[in-house]
Amino acid sequence: MIAAEDTRRTRVLLEAIGADGPQLVALHAHNESAALARVLERLADQDVALVSDAGTPLLSDPGFELVRACWQAGIDVIPVPGASAILAVLSVCPLPVGRFRFEGFLPARAAQRRERLQALAAYEEASVIFEAPHRIAECLRDLATVLPDREVMIGREMTKRYEQYLRGTSADLLQRLTTADQLRGEFVIVLTGATGAAPAPDVRRTMDVLARELPPAQAARIGAELLGVGKRELYALALELRGSVAE
Repeated sequence: MIAAEDTRRTRVLLEAIGADGPQLVALHAHNESAALARVLERLADQDVALVSDAGTPLLSDPGFELVRACWQAGIDVIPVPGASAILAVLSVCPLPVGRFRFEGFLPARAAQRRERLQALAAYEEASVIFEAPHRIAECLRDLATVLPDREVMIGREMTKRYEQYLRGTSADLLQRLTTADQLRGEFVIVLTGATGAAPAPDVRRTMDVLARELPPAQAARIGAELLGVGKRELYALALELRGSVAE
């Protein structure tokens, strides 16, 4: 059995190598919980392969629930290394990326996305970001607003037919992609780190101090301004920290 994110894509690969034996079952973001029982039942006496649409599974792809369930059931989980968008883009990146952070997909909502980009601005490490075609323009606009002078690199449709790599400022890349009608496909963004940046703030330590002196809502509001982190996340942390003090 092969548990595939998209059985149609995986079937094309199987036909290309003349492998028509394995049974294909869909396991994607919308049905993973429902598909678990069927896959685990098969794993009782057979191997099952997990395949994603493009690249090594689990990094912002479905499959985590299945892997966790296998560990809980005492079933061996063995990786078969394949293409990795993260390492592939870094291997051809002309920007300094000796140290990097993997961010995955940024928040879909504009305000939260800008808050996260503001937080990334403080780090000396490069950041690797995934972005979907319907949000890439918005993401580049936000990058141009928050970090207008920061150089970035984009990998588009990596390892696929229309593979493309670009570098420049966010505003420049947005204009080039828009003009060429290339705001399609899967994108990987490499954002350079801040030169000579101060160490990233310790969120928990900062909120610990604020939560001891201020009500949770006020601590979250001030913390959001200082740290570039969402107020909702900081409010929950402030409540947790106040509870710890009370105990």
